[in-house]
Parts: sequence; C-alpha cells; structure tokens
Amino acid sequence: MASHGRRFALSKLRRATRNSLVEQFAPVLGGIWIRWLQIPSETTDLRERLVNLIPEKQQKLKEIKQKYGSVSLGDTTVNMAIGGMRGIKGMLWETSLLDAEEGIRFRNLSIPECQKVLPTAVPEGEPLPEGLLWLLVTGDVPTKDQVSALSKDLRSRAKIPGYVFDVLNSLPKSAHPMTQLTTGVMALQTESEFQEAYKKGVPKTKYWEYTYEDSLNLIARLPELAAFIYRRVYRGGELVSRASDLDYGANFAHMLGFTDPQMHELFRLYLTIHSDHEGGNVSAHTVRVVGSALSDPYLSFAAGMNGLAGPLHGLANQEVLRWIHEVVKEIGTHVTTEQLKDYVWKTLKSGKIIVQMRRRRSAI
Repeated sequence: MASHGRRFALSKLRRATRNSLVEQFAPVLGGIWIRWLQIPSETTDLRERLVNLIPEKQQKLKEIKQKYGSVSLGDTTVNMAIGGMRGIKGMLWETSLLDAEEGIRFRNLSIPECQKVLPTAVPEGEPLPEGLLWLLVTGDVPTKDQVSALSKDLRSRAKIPGYVFDVLNSLPKSAHPMTQLTTGVMALQTESEFQEAYKKGVPKTKYWEYTYEDSLNLIARLPELAAFIYRRVYRGGELVSRASDLDYGANFAHMLGFTDPQMHELFRLYLTIHSDHEGGNVSAHTVRVVGSALSDPYLSFAAGMNGLAGPLHGLANQEVLRWIHEVVKEIGTHVTTEQLKDYVWKTLKSGKIIVQMRRRRSAI
C-alpha cells in the first residue's frame, strides 16, 4: 500500500509539473493545438498537409525560444544523471504522453477515444494504424478518405529491393530477430533520399521533405521486412507475399501467416496503440539523438532498434515470455497464487531477476 501511495503521489507530482509547464507555454502553444484539433483539413495527401503546418510550427518554436528560452525546466540531481537521465526533462514532444494513472494519450486522445474517432476497416471495428499515423504527424483526427489515401500511399512505397533479402539470407538463422531487423534497416539505408539530397547541398528549409520521404518509405517497408524475418526464423523460410488490397495492419498479419479476419483486427489495434510511446524511452530518445546529427531516418531508426533490443527495454517482453514458459514447464498451466509466489521467490533466491514488462525511460 505504501508503495502504491508513493507511485500515486509521484504521478500527481508529474501531472502537476506537466500542467504547470502547459499553463506556462499556453500563450504560445495553446492556439496552434486548438486549431489543429478543431479545423479539419480536406486534403487527402499527408505531405500536402505538412506543407501547410510546418511553417506555422516553425514560427511557434521560434516564439518559444525567444520568449521562454531561459526558463528552467527543473532541477537535475546526480542520481538522475547516473540513472540514465531518468526524470530529466530534456526534450519537447507532442505526439503522446504516458501517465501512470491515466495511461497513454495520443495527441491528448486516450486509447478508447482513438477507438471511437479514428476510421476503421470494418464497421464498429478497430482503428486503422494509418489513422493514428496521420493523427501523430498532424494533430488532426483524419477522415476515412485521408486514411484510405495514406494507406494507398504506403502500399505504393512498400516494395523492398531484392538485395535486402540477400543480406538477411547471408546471416545465420540463429541470429536474433532484432539483429536481423537492424541489419535489414541498414541495408535499406542505401535507398535514403535524405542522404542523396544532402550530398547535393539541399537547403535546410527542404530537409523535412526528404526526411518525410525516407520516413514513409521505411514505415511502409517495415511490415514485410519483419514478416520475412519471422517466416525465415520460425516458419522454415516459407514466405507469404504482400497483398495489394489490404491495409497496413491486415497486410502485416497476412504476411506473418494469419488469415483470420479477427487476427487482422487484432493487428490493427496492436499497431495503433503501440505506434508511439512518449519521447523519452530508450529507443525513441536514441532515434532523436542520432537524428540530431542529421543522420537519415534509416540510420536513426536502426540505432533506436538497437536500444530496443536491450533486456531492460523491448527485450524485456521476450524475457517475460521465457520466464512464463519456465513456470509452465515446472508447475503446469493451472497455477495457484501460492505456487506462483513460491516460484517467484525461487527465481529471486537463485540470483536471477524477474523483468517487468515496462519500458525504461531515459530522458524524461
């Protein structure tokens, strides 16, 4: 109870700090957030929408720097630095916010709210991941037409060059899937439009355009890349081709080998609610840090995946599953609370740890 009380108090303190900062920056930030949420855009082209949004956003950031550049964001302690920048406010992000009591919000919308307002593939179905992508990038709740156009755009970008599969096939199948994923992303990096444009001396004002192209190309290709690795490692290399008529989530499920429409719905929901996880966990923070050096999206994303592969971050899910398999192997599937408690103590007394399925934060 005492531990829960401390967590609740800490959560209240975080919310109070956040609310104080929002209130402080409201004169600058409030207007644009309200306009993004209240004025729908008619264009079905995401890039065209950004052409209109980015100049306004750049102006707002300039105003923040001018008016609030010297405002302190809080104190920093030695323990915070030693703990991987834990608790340090060191970046500005808007796409999502994770609260211990409220759960995650995407552009201030909770998961149930996203399920209500985002377009779906089937009536009363789960939201399409493309809709969440549009929401994250623009702040707008997209229309069905906008999501359909984005889905079509992603399908047009999804083809992976054959040499990428050659690179992956040169690795032993025993290589960890995360190692193979990072390798595949790095192989795709030769396709970077940002890198090519930078070589030619593109002006800074145009950086975002090539970053956008790289980002959407990478997002479009990740499902087939991940599915290829999964089928290669766990399904004997028997591959399932991309479908030309399925949306992003359903196509990923299809390439993994799932044909049940309910599995397609599950993947739509799963990809939607995992599309963003605040800005300060290890992988997201790493992508930002590497990207700040003008490394292209492929390089930045690969770096983030290497962070995600750590046992205190994304790999924790694997460690939890492995431990559950050990529980089942030793005491079966019908486990009482006392049996599980005894097994937990046995694990701890053996010198091992039990990893919680939570993502370590590095810079918030």
